[in-house]
Amino acid sequence: MSHYRIRDNYEDSYGADRAYKKRRHVGGSENINLEERLENLILKVGEKTSSSLESNLEGLVSVLDGDLSNFKEKVLQLLVDCAIRMPEKCTIYSTLVGLLNAKNYDFGAEFVENIVRTFKDSLKNNSWNEARVLLRFIGDLVNCHVVSANSFIQLMGSLLDVTKEDEVPYVRKDWYCYAVISCLPWVGKELYEKRKSPLEFILTAIELYLNARPKKHVNMLRIWSIDVPHPQEEYLDCAWNQIKKLKHDNWMLTIIPRPYLTFDNVLCEALQHNLPVIIPPPHHNACVYPMPWVVYRMFDYTDVTNGPIMPGAHSIERFLVEEHLIQIIDKSYKNSKECANNLMNFVHKNKLPLEYCIVEVIFSLMFHQPKPKYLEIMFGSVLIELSKLSTNTIPLVLAQTTEILYSRIESMHVCAFDRFVSWFAYHLSNFKFSWSWKEWADCLALDPEHPKPKFVREVLQKAMRLSFYERICDIVPSDFEPLLPEKPKPKYKYALENSNLPGQFLSNTLLTKIRSKSPPEEIIEILKEPLMLKNGELIEPADISHSNLIKIDSFVQTILFIASKSFSHAFSAITKFIKVFKFLGENDECQLQILRSTFDLWNADQQMLTVLIDKMLKTQIIECSSVANWIFSKEMTSQFTKLYIWDILSMTINKMSRHVDRLTKELNKAREHLRTTAATYNSSDNSDTEAEKAEPKPSQPSTTTFGVEVPMDVDDNVTEEMVECMEEKLEIAQSDQKNLFLIVFQRFIMILSEHLVKCDTDSEPFDTYWYKYTIGRLQQIFLAHHEQVQKYSSTLEGLLFTPDIDIHILEVFHQFLALHS
Repeated sequence: MSHYRIRDNYEDSYGADRAYKKRRHVGGSENINLEERLENLILKVGEKTSSSLESNLEGLVSVLDGDLSNFKEKVLQLLVDCAIRMPEKCTIYSTLVGLLNAKNYDFGAEFVENIVRTFKDSLKNNSWNEARVLLRFIGDLVNCHVVSANSFIQLMGSLLDVTKEDEVPYVRKDWYCYAVISCLPWVGKELYEKRKSPLEFILTAIELYLNARPKKHVNMLRIWSIDVPHPQEEYLDCAWNQIKKLKHDNWMLTIIPRPYLTFDNVLCEALQHNLPVIIPPPHHNACVYPMPWVVYRMFDYTDVTNGPIMPGAHSIERFLVEEHLIQIIDKSYKNSKECANNLMNFVHKNKLPLEYCIVEVIFSLMFHQPKPKYLEIMFGSVLIELSKLSTNTIPLVLAQTTEILYSRIESMHVCAFDRFVSWFAYHLSNFKFSWSWKEWADCLALDPEHPKPKFVREVLQKAMRLSFYERICDIVPSDFEPLLPEKPKPKYKYALENSNLPGQFLSNTLLTKIRSKSPPEEIIEILKEPLMLKNGELIEPADISHSNLIKIDSFVQTILFIASKSFSHAFSAITKFIKVFKFLGENDECQLQILRSTFDLWNADQQMLTVLIDKMLKTQIIECSSVANWIFSKEMTSQFTKLYIWDILSMTINKMSRHVDRLTKELNKAREHLRTTAATYNSSDNSDTEAEKAEPKPSQPSTTTFGVEVPMDVDDNVTEEMVECMEEKLEIAQSDQKNLFLIVFQRFIMILSEHLVKCDTDSEPFDTYWYKYTIGRLQQIFLAHHEQVQKYSSTLEGLLFTPDIDIHILEVFHQFLALHS
């Protein structure tokens, strides 16, 4: 093919306006325009066009080679960025670099230097996924004869040396091992053919490490508690088994495109570059490594009845497909329609059962421990868009998925249970709540604490939030009535004006006063008076204290009943009478009574109860510790295994954590500003004239921040006194956070210990549905808030998780510690 024909093909592919090689020698705005076109050409290479990929690469190399003198720095940086941001086109860009290296050895040397520097920076900056992608790309440069095989083998050996380090976390060793394993599908065959002995040495080192590493953390991360029908493998073990099978198949795989094979006669003549010695940066306490995970499996070849066969669990194709689908979701998750469209246009869709692979990947991300990478609503919206795009397949696969999950729900972790409930309720709400409920009638005869009836009950409860009570009653058969939620309405205990309840007269008085728009101050004065009966007699013994629990109950029930029409009415009432709430909630016992009264009124409406407690936390009417004590109190025993209770506890812990994080950021910012100001002041010229010193300066308005008089612009006027006050405030917040975790874990230990002792005394099996649920919730708290809990792990180990508690409880704590060890 002639040089002109190559260029013609390339113009056909990308538009004639991009054929600008003959107009290289321009300046000003035209030069900028050419740079933008050049960037567009590089970014678009590999996309579908009328010409072949090989032809497009030849044309692009021809264009770039002619313009390297003008845009070399731009091209170097752009190619590194493409290697990072478009890993699915790894082999295309490595081929492009290989062809450029064959034409211009100096350019190849600069590119290798550039990508090695970026790789080192990624390791230093804890950008672990970026570093792993770059390592893979460097490995693929071996295939393109840009990087020598010997130097890459040395790099892998250097990275694996981390696994031999002492007194470093296993999560650090795991990542370096996984980074090496995950690049082998790309470069393994080349190394096997040309450097077989050194490759065997690398593989042996990997196997020795994997056989020796502890795996105590795995049980906490599993979605299923049993390995039937699919083994739940830890990610490193799964990846290693896939590599072993790939090695057994002589490193042959067809799912990775290898355009450089077409140019082998050109690339093999190119001079190669040796990588410099790369030493991994040492570990320090500020390093945050990726947490381990367990590979989620839901389908195998027996679940796919038609079309291509599902790759096996240890097939490297399974790993490559899943990773590629995850990359597609990572890029387009903000737009559910675009995301669904990109998934359905997956490049290898004809080689595998695409719908099953997509659904399994989405659920693996949804169920990911400790928490999903994206909002749960994203997964639901993408699945809905997929159902619209593929009406004949995706709905059937989702129905099959739901049946599979429901049938295995007894062994499902509570975290996945919660997310399954939320997704299914949301999905039903978008499809007219249509479902074959009669096929699940078996749950009606089971123990109410069994996961199956619990799942149906929670789904109907969630679905009611997305519809209305009567609609939910209509969608299920009459047999399911015991699982229907209660009608969401307030239960005002003082509704009967002539009842003999102790707070009835006070409630009647408050009802009249509030409806007549009395101010909060007048309500406070009424609450200061002693409790009386309707006939005017004092309730014995006389109590003029405003902290009397009956007074608190009467006020909370009355004000929230008056404002029960909507969320907005309730929020307005709380805001208007916040002085009264804070006046009554002066201590922990009073705050517990506020929560009890709120629950008594709204226990039939879980959503209203949740948002009211959220509002009270935001307005600081109640403390986070009070919510924790209330959840674990005896009167909440009947609600303990309901999902909304754990939503409230998680919400409470998250609020406390966000508060501590905000104060920490403010303090760090203030300290940095103070250091910068001091350094500037010390380096400034002190030779101001007397006139300049005497010059009057405009005054600034001041305010009080943390008890110190400071100018309004705090950022520009940080003082040591302000920093000290911020430090004190942060210490108080951290103390409150630690106290909250101590309360939560102490209550868990108490109730679980009581259960275990009782079962042992009565000679009954302890592994009941209640026990599994509660121990799962304990794991959930550790996982969902692992970053915060880790800071207090020493305190927890010394005060609560001591060797004398039951081994079943202590094992959960040890599993948590192993996540970061």
